[in-house]
Amino acid sequence: MGTKTVDGAGTGAEAKNDQTATGETATDQTAAEVTEAAAGPEGEVSAEAAEAKDAREAEQSAEETGETDDEPAEDEPAALTEDEPAGPSGVGQGAGAVVSVVLGLVSLTGGWIGTVAAARETLIGQLQTSSSASVAKQVKEVYGDAWATTALWAGLFALAALLTGVVVLARPAFGAPGKPQAPWIKSVAWAGVALGVIGLLLAVLKYSDALLALPSTS
Repeated sequence: MGTKTVDGAGTGAEAKNDQTATGETATDQTAAEVTEAAAGPEGEVSAEAAEAKDAREAEQSAEETGETDDEPAEDEPAALTEDEPAGPSGVGQGAGAVVSVVLGLVSLTGGWIGTVAAARETLIGQLQTSSSASVAKQVKEVYGDAWATTALWAGLFALAALLTGVVVLARPAFGAPGKPQAPWIKSVAWAGVALGVIGLLLAVLKYSDALLALPSTS
């Protein structure tokens, strides 16, 4: 009997402990469920707030990117961002300067048109001068007039070179402001002016017989 009592007491104690443990487990589960139920709406609200925040940041980033794309880049040249009228390229001025130099050289060295004009004047002098004319007259008609014709054509070429060079040098004053003339154009144009002045001076001296005059026949 004593043994049974002890056994019964031990069995009752174990059952009581099992019930207590089961009650504590149920209590813990209930508390967890209550906590999850309480935290559930807050967690959903937090997730929605995070998503809304991310959406706003994405919109702000897109707007900033659009504004950056609309603004012109600082590294791009001003010609691409501003519509400015294109000034003269200088090709015509460079060509004019080269033409001026060529005309000046022709005035000093002679050209085919001057040679032909001098030969024609020589032929006219031979046809119009009789064999009985004085030597001085024959020299003047055959040689003097031909040399004067050569000097005349040389002077015309020199004058053309001078005027062309002056026009090229004066062109920037009548063009677009702020567009300086290229240095090489100025140099070539001044060379043409110098050759024109020299050629014109020599032509005048020869035409007036101050330079290389006809020899004396006396």
